[in-house]
Amino acid sequence: MPKKNIHPKWFENTKVYCDGQLIMTTSSTKPELFVDIWSGNHPFYTGSQRIIDTEGRVDRFFKKYKLKKTN
Repeated sequence: MPKKNIHPKWFENTKVYCDGQLIMTTSSTKPELFVDIWSGNHPFYTGSQRIIDTEGRVDRFFKKYKLKKTN
């Protein structure tokens, strides 16, 4: 026989908060969700991410394995 009442309660209008502000509404097994990072404040998605690479990945690879570059 299948078990009854094994699924959690589903909330259709779960409110998602970040830094105390409502950012979206979704569905979940919890009535409210509190997140630290979301696409609206993550540097990758907002375009504010900066990669500082002074030597360069390829140059470091060749230097690490003592290889010579061929162009």
